[in-house]
Amino acid sequence: MGAQRDIGTFVVWDYVVFAGMLLISAAIGIYYAFAGGGQQTSKDFLMGGRRMTAVPVALSLSASFMSAVTVLGTPAEIYRFGIMYSIFAITYFFVVVLSAEVFLPVFYKLGITSTYEYLELRFNRCVRLCGTVLFIVQTILYTGIVIYAPALALNQVTGFDLWGAVVATGVVCTFYCTLGGLKAVIWTDVFQVGIMIAGFASVIIQSAVIQGGINGILNDAYNGGRLNFWNFNPNPLQRHTFWTIIIGGTFTWTSIYGINQSQVQRYISCKSRFQAKLSLYINLVGLWIILVCSVFCGLALYSRYHDCDPWTAKKVSAADQLMPYLVLDILQDYPGVPGLFVACAYSGTLSTVSSSINALAAVTVEDLIKPHFRSLSERSLSWISQGMSVLYGALCIGMAALASLMGTLLQAALSIFGMVGGPLLGLFSLGILVPFANSIGALLGLLAGFAISLWVGIGAQLYPPLPERTLPLPLETYGCNSTYNRTDLMTATAMPFSTSAFQVHNIERTPLMDNWYSLSYLYFSTVGTLTTVIVGMLISLSTGGRKQNLDPRFLLTKQDFLSNFDIFKKKQHDISYKSHPVEDLGTDNPAFNHIELNFTDQRGKVNGTRL
Repeated sequence: MGAQRDIGTFVVWDYVVFAGMLLISAAIGIYYAFAGGGQQTSKDFLMGGRRMTAVPVALSLSASFMSAVTVLGTPAEIYRFGIMYSIFAITYFFVVVLSAEVFLPVFYKLGITSTYEYLELRFNRCVRLCGTVLFIVQTILYTGIVIYAPALALNQVTGFDLWGAVVATGVVCTFYCTLGGLKAVIWTDVFQVGIMIAGFASVIIQSAVIQGGINGILNDAYNGGRLNFWNFNPNPLQRHTFWTIIIGGTFTWTSIYGINQSQVQRYISCKSRFQAKLSLYINLVGLWIILVCSVFCGLALYSRYHDCDPWTAKKVSAADQLMPYLVLDILQDYPGVPGLFVACAYSGTLSTVSSSINALAAVTVEDLIKPHFRSLSERSLSWISQGMSVLYGALCIGMAALASLMGTLLQAALSIFGMVGGPLLGLFSLGILVPFANSIGALLGLLAGFAISLWVGIGAQLYPPLPERTLPLPLETYGCNSTYNRTDLMTATAMPFSTSAFQVHNIERTPLMDNWYSLSYLYFSTVGTLTTVIVGMLISLSTGGRKQNLDPRFLLTKQDFLSNFDIFKKKQHDISYKSHPVEDLGTDNPAFNHIELNFTDQRGKVNGTRL
């Protein structure tokens, strides 16, 4: 069908589209460097001056964790393992509710810049430093991968220059982060979400046209066994089942949405708590749209290649390259559209990298510089934040270069993301939800959780689970035209995500490997979180954690939940209320006269009936 003709290559127009995307992103940075008097204080630079509204923040939140890994990885995942992945839609719902109702209220009412400031307020300086260091290491590792992986996949399929792409993305990102601060990060993300959806849409529409409508695509998927929704196998060793995705996925993603500095920093930059929560809920819609798009791309991929899999036929050397391959295959007659898709993959990268750089700068300034140099003026702090952005931008490009040498360490580093996130989530949950947790319990819990999740994670790298645990679906090549002998460009460098460098081969499998190390990768952070919380609680109880007197602001209280309903009774008066309602302050103050007291009581009653 499409086998006889070669797939296209990149033409001038594609480069024009791609360069245009980079230029617009840079222009936004320049605009915010000078708009509204520029970045006077470090708070302006790192927090957008706390004046953002919900919609741009929501789009930005959606963009930053939909990196190029999502754009290239999710469709390939659907192509190989079926539509099971789309159950993440339910997971995202739980994650957003947890972030908005448990973590956000506490962070917002404390008005912090770095989430790790919370750890010092609630526990002590040492716990805060542990959290900060873990975050910085994890983020730099992750960012290097996010820059390098898509560059490699696109380079091998489209011949797009590899180091040109890496350096261009790194430099543009650093440029607009340094000039424009958080505002620039948020608005470039808004622009990049638009590009991502456009790139996805062009692929979906064109494949629907070629494959005979959405129905044709779904029929092919159904016949190929790709519509495998319901797998309720409770076995935690199965890679993706309903339960691993709902439970494991919720823990993994909450560690990203609830406590990761690059996310929290953005929803805290909203002007009111209502706007902050709203931004998380709107972002949920964004996540769903992007998920649906990438699932459809995966089905389109299968429908197009269901009888001739380019991966087995050695046209591409790894699953991540399937998506760019499809684009050049079906969109080669439209100059500029493949460029749009590459821009789509890269805007995923740019948005992730820029939020990481801004978050790293924030954490370094707040946690490592401010406590030690108290005399610095706001102006110089603002300069230091910008210097930090440049430094971390350079570091991330350096990490990308390292990633190219490490090759197969990439997947290891991606699971490190899960391994570090889990214990940190446990640490924050201890602080926010467990009133009697103390700093000894927190530190030992963090260490225990970290040790256990590293053990599982590294074990899983050394002895990867057997195929009956991952259940890949069959791929066919019978429809391939055997006369088609295009030189295999792709086999030169194998894609890093496939296997692990340290795999120990031909060794008899022990029960430890078949059970503990075969744990679904989504459960890594679950194990870490639960270990941290349980160990932390036991140790806190045994070291007199119940005796400490805590400021209730550091905990999640009933008031935090009930104040969701304030919005109904305050709409007439004043929407931009501060994070604690005013009338709760002086009701028991004898200087208030009784009329006002009654008035508040009335209001309480009305509120009571409304609930």
